[in-house]
Amino acid sequence: MKQVRNTPAKQLISGLIADSGRALSYAEIQEGSAGKCDRVTIYRILERLENEGHIHRVAHSDGVVRYAVCSTCAHGSEHHHHHVHFLCRVCGEVTCLEGVIPEFKLPRKYVAEEMNFSVSGRCPKCSE
Repeated sequence: MKQVRNTPAKQLISGLIADSGRALSYAEIQEGSAGKCDRVTIYRILERLENEGHIHRVAHSDGVVRYAVCSTCAHGSEHHHHHVHFLCRVCGEVTCLEGVIPEFKLPRKYVAEEMNFSVSGRCPKCSE
């Protein structure tokens, strides 16, 4: 069994993402680390956390890649992030909406292996 390293930098970045309650961009993670991690270290830790099944990558139509906690994956197992990512056009926050699963049908002989569902609009905070 492969041993998982849990360095202070990894704990910091993992904690930032977990405590945010939303998907964070690289810039937000870098700012939140308050200079305790350099650029390369942050990228390596994000890759490691993703490979270990702790976080997943959220790509949205605004071109910014964000990272969110994997709440529905068993760590180290196959990932299934078949949920909606909601981008608020007002505040820019991206939220994973669990339990909202769009349905679709592929033509015969097509096999879906990965899905990325994105919705843009106004979040509850900004729609009031």
